[in-house]
Amino acid sequence: MRPQRTGSLMAQLFLPFVLLALMWLLLVRPQQHRVRRQRELIASLEVGDEVVTAGGIVGRVVALEGDEVRLEVAPGVVMRLVRLAVNSRVQDPAETLDDPEPRALEEGEEDK
Repeated sequence: MRPQRTGSLMAQLFLPFVLLALMWLLLVRPQQHRVRRQRELIASLEVGDEVVTAGGIVGRVVALEGDEVRLEVAPGVVMRLVRLAVNSRVQDPAETLDDPEPRALEEGEEDK
């Protein structure tokens, strides 16, 4: 006696294609977007930019030489890094905050 088939061949082939498309949308596409943004950042680096490296080092770009970048991390301390090590550009606080002037909390006042 043969077992009965509950679904058609078309339905059996449809599910794997849907799962592959969903996987592509959730995993591959966002990664491609991150890589594209990283390449744009590396290409747009300029002397004077303040950046953060993949290792968490914050510094100011003082020179760009081919695939290398030189960062000043302290007065007189310059590090030579590969451009791909630059993870992000530090935003100017005046550009990102509505109220750039910090104020001290009064006694009994909570930070919200």
